[in-house]
Amino acid sequence: MIEIVPYNPDWPVEFTKIATNVRAALGPLVLRIDHIGSTSVPNLPAKDIIDVQITVAVLDNTVVAAMNSIGYTLAEGNWSDHCPPGAPTADAEWEKYFFRPPPGHRRTNTHMRTPGRANQRYPLLFRDYLRLHPATAAAYAELKRRLAEFLRNTDDYPYVKDPAVDLIYLAAEEWATVTGWQMGPSDT
Repeated sequence: MIEIVPYNPDWPVEFTKIATNVRAALGPLVLRIDHIGSTSVPNLPAKDIIDVQITVAVLDNTVVAAMNSIGYTLAEGNWSDHCPPGAPTADAEWEKYFFRPPPGHRRTNTHMRTPGRANQRYPLLFRDYLRLHPATAAAYAELKRRLAEFLRNTDDYPYVKDPAVDLIYLAAEEWATVTGWQMGPSDT
């Protein structure tokens, strides 16, 4: 069962603790760590799972071993992100690693991506757009509530949600062009 909960002002603090531990373990392998997803948008209801994006120069066994050293495990079969319409279609643009948190630790979705790729930019643009467009964030929250309530198979949640997220992302891309949006500094 998927549960959407009210925004928790402790989520940014929890993210910072997670990011600090990851940064300490990966050291110079980390280029940036960002709080992404719904828990990174003030006042947005979300699943109580902290979304983390770790940017590294290259996806390889060195970064996997560093994550393993602090108890994170590489999820099998989750090697790329969904490609929205009109986005670059090269597989390399959507390649990632996805890690499960250490047993007994706070639930996270930990994505590792490389700089300059479409999938590294997407969640940061999406987050920044929702932070500055509260009506869109409220509509997105309602979509998530209804999906959580009415989807019988919770494994289908991301597959049903992705096209709606793409609609917001496409609007965010237009906004980025008009405003000159650029990726800001890392959250840690």
